[in-house]
Amino acid sequence: MKLLLSNDDGYRAEGLRALKSALAPLGSVVVVAPDRNRSGASNSLTLDMPLRAQTYEPDCYFVNGTPTDCVHLAVSGLFDGEHDMVVSGINEGANLGDDTLYSGTVAAAVEGRFLGLPAIAVSLCIEEGSPRNYAAAADTAARLVTRLVHQPLPGSMMILNVNVPDLPTDQLRGIKVTRLGHRHRAKPVVRARDQRGREVFWVGMAGEGQDAGPGTDFDAIAQGYVSVTPLQIDLTRHAAIPDVERWLTLE
Repeated sequence: MKLLLSNDDGYRAEGLRALKSALAPLGSVVVVAPDRNRSGASNSLTLDMPLRAQTYEPDCYFVNGTPTDCVHLAVSGLFDGEHDMVVSGINEGANLGDDTLYSGTVAAAVEGRFLGLPAIAVSLCIEEGSPRNYAAAADTAARLVTRLVHQPLPGSMMILNVNVPDLPTDQLRGIKVTRLGHRHRAKPVVRARDQRGREVFWVGMAGEGQDAGPGTDFDAIAQGYVSVTPLQIDLTRHAAIPDVERWLTLE
């Protein structure tokens, strides 16, 4: 089995190293990750400049682009052989609910799925002052990858978004299959001044969980469970097609 690893925290990230170590016994592991932190890059591709891939360890490369660039490059021409699966992470922080729309970690997995590969995104739900149990998240990822290899999921366009509470492995209560919750509106932007006294803005913190009840990824994490949410690429709201058709015919 040949696994392609990427992330959005950059090739030096602790979570990526932990993931690589945990997955190495399962097969051949290749890392293609951004050269710096690209959190929030979502599914963006770099189209206005060339991409460069540089080796930093055997079978490990960093790229001057986004997480999506990394996976696209790796699958579409950087290597001669084919990969069997894309695993993205381990993200430093949760990717719950609305986060999935912005997340570069999830986007790397989505790109793998776009290109025909099974894909998993893994995030550790770190909070300020928490211990950063990357080993537990990496162990969870290895177990899910093993299961996906031996028991492939049905459906051709599915991504697993995995969030792991920041707890040791023996304190995790199990795994729950969840749906995405929803956050409250983000906090206001933060006004500041640069070194020349000019006004600048920082994007505000994400809002707290609003739709965070039973069955959601927020609720599973709050209870100490690993959250596994199946995501789809098709964003079409199929049920609304008749309504929009009627709306367009109104005089």
